[in-house]
Amino acid sequence: MGSATTQALAATTTALDAASGVNLDVARELFAAARAVGETSQLSGALADSAAPIEARRTVIASVFSASSTATTIDLLNAVVDQRWSSAADLVDGIEELAIRAVAVAEPQVDLGAELFQFSRTVAENPELELALGSRLGDVSAKGALVKSLLATRASEATTVLVASLVQAPNERRVRELIARASQLVADQRGRTVATVYTAAPLSAAQAERLAATLSQRYGNAVTLNTVIDPSVVGGLRVQIADDVIDASVSARLADLRQRLAS
Repeated sequence: MGSATTQALAATTTALDAASGVNLDVARELFAAARAVGETSQLSGALADSAAPIEARRTVIASVFSASSTATTIDLLNAVVDQRWSSAADLVDGIEELAIRAVAVAEPQVDLGAELFQFSRTVAENPELELALGSRLGDVSAKGALVKSLLATRASEATTVLVASLVQAPNERRVRELIARASQLVADQRGRTVATVYTAAPLSAAQAERLAATLSQRYGNAVTLNTVIDPSVVGGLRVQIADDVIDASVSARLADLRQRLAS
């Protein structure tokens, strides 16, 4: 990610925080805009062209999206094209990120993190489902419909909108990768950090509370724990936060011991 894109993402997040009237319809419209821009290189190139005047880029937004989008969505898309992006692909990703964050803003009472994690585990445990959602040959609208049918009685409308939208524009990304990124963005929008904990047995409430408090102190942010029961851990636990891995498992200590004995 280039420095221009980093600054652009910060600016669009600030615009979202200041916006009023952000609801699921706005999120849907942003997801639709990300798909439309991503599918047309001419459109994405025009909107990402920093040499073009801002007003010209805003005119493109109005001509393409004003008939199908609310004023709030248009304002947010204008905030996107007002920025300088490192590439057209980054601009498309920026609109998608804005849509994900909009879902988190629109439904603050919904535990999106937990529902996204549960769906990710469902995909991980069902290779046929992962193949159906991840196939490059499948019809994208059918993938969205499949997600809606799966989550109809198992998750909130917010989670359904988010996941169904993401699987329709994978952009060479695996389903679990899409969900993991969405989980991180939702947590960040809500001022939290997501930690995935791998353990051989479920943590007690007291253990989970102590671990969350310790991680919160270390990372300077409230931490949400997603627990995966993994017998290969043997004992102890392994924690992953973004690219950080804290491995305090018995299996890791045994592997280290074997390596020391072999050297």
